[in-house]
Amino acid sequence: MFKIENRRYTGSKQRLIIEIKKYIRNNCSGKIFCDIFAGTGSVANALKEEFDLIIVNDFLYSNNSIFEGFWGKQDYDAKKIENLELEYKKLDSNSLPENFFSKNFGNKYFEKNDSKKIGWIREDIEKKFLSDFLNLREKNILIASLIFSLDKVANTVGHYEAFLKKNIPNLKQKFKFSLICPEGSTLNKKIKIYREDANELIKKINADILFIDPPYNSRQYSRFYHLLETITKWDKPELFGEALKPKPENMSLFSRCTANIAFKNLIDIAVCKYIVVTYNNTFNPKSSSSKNKISYEAILDILKSKGKVKIFEIPHKFFSSGKTEFKNHIEYLFIVKVAK
Repeated sequence: MFKIENRRYTGSKQRLIIEIKKYIRNNCSGKIFCDIFAGTGSVANALKEEFDLIIVNDFLYSNNSIFEGFWGKQDYDAKKIENLELEYKKLDSNSLPENFFSKNFGNKYFEKNDSKKIGWIREDIEKKFLSDFLNLREKNILIASLIFSLDKVANTVGHYEAFLKKNIPNLKQKFKFSLICPEGSTLNKKIKIYREDANELIKKINADILFIDPPYNSRQYSRFYHLLETITKWDKPELFGEALKPKPENMSLFSRCTANIAFKNLIDIAVCKYIVVTYNNTFNPKSSSSKNKISYEAILDILKSKGKVKIFEIPHKFFSSGKTEFKNHIEYLFIVKVAK
């Protein structure tokens, strides 16, 4: 069964989580922790036992569905979910008809028969939900499971900006549907899940510790993970270009020249005791799309206006989803004790 930290995801902090936890424990205190750009949810997951309330937010539909699958408050029928897992594992791809997913993504992002199976399962989940056989929590558990399962066999480098053309002639059936491991309802009562723009959500919430890990370069996550957004929403949109993307939506201000303004607005509005910001030193890469839209100096100046700033350095091997190489990579951790 998949755990929430098992995802491939650009910018994931899973490899840094031990150091991040250490610095938060040693420099912050409080009962409410908010991860406002939660991404995979790995940071919130690692700290969920240490606070009375955890707030997780991400504006991608796919990430939100995963959070709801793992941490949703609604009860679910485990036996029903397990029976569906067995049913999906027994599917014979050769006997399945073409569907929206296979017609668009087969022999591109996935082997053809694998894509037929993925599309059939997603359509079946939707039908069972609309007929009230599945409740919303059960639907999200199955969608999250499908995302984790398909991501294991995708013909990509870890995101869906493009598929690997050179691999297409040699693609083999590898897809196996496996379930995620949902958390129990007792723990989930202390986790609040949102799918909102961070700069809007910050106006509505208070937290003792605000953890901020926004996108910094021009790569829009809604475009990087468009296929997962499509599989989650299942709106079967019109697709464009070689990468088969739908029309743009959820375009982050942090991935544009507006990043400084967006970051300053977020910090100015925040009501909290501590602000923890992660930032990586990829600001001199070969690829222009990897270049940071907000500088180290700008972040530091904005944070200083809020209170006293401590800066920690965490060396680590950066996960690059493309050809860009980062040597001597450092993740900076800013911790601000907010002035009263």
